[in-house]
Amino acid sequence: MLSFPTLLRRWNQRSDQPYSIIKLFSTLSSRELKNIAPMLHDRSYVEGEVVFDEGEVGQAIYFVLDGTVSLRRPLADGQGILARMEKGDSFGALALLVDEPRVIQAVAQTNCQLAVFFRSDLHRLMDTRAPAAFKISLEMARHLAQILRRVAINPGSVEI
Repeated sequence: MLSFPTLLRRWNQRSDQPYSIIKLFSTLSSRELKNIAPMLHDRSYVEGEVVFDEGEVGQAIYFVLDGTVSLRRPLADGQGILARMEKGDSFGALALLVDEPRVIQAVAQTNCQLAVFFRSDLHRLMDTRAPAAFKISLEMARHLAQILRRVAINPGSVEI
């Protein structure tokens, strides 16, 4: 027998919910996804196009709906790819929390479809749909905790 969280996840991953593949939204109900869908801004990028540059002030988190995005940081021997983000992955989460420059560059490795969720949209969601905002914030905290845990275990690693 399937657990309730598994059933909920499968329900949310139906094809009529285009944003259900986003891991950060995995705990949202179908109704909650429909409520936040208008706050997500779809963007298309062609292979090689810069999504954002190192040093730009972050204002949004990005979700990969289709394609692959490389997260890069200049290294002594040239550009170093830190991670590849694929369908369902997110990057730039700290921009929802702090108003600081980005420390990496994001580049479309293939033609991509991304959804963008701005800090201002999260604030509006907190004012209008607090339970959904709480679920998103909790998932974001879990994601950031996993990154911190991996870095603590392997201090020399770079994690996204």
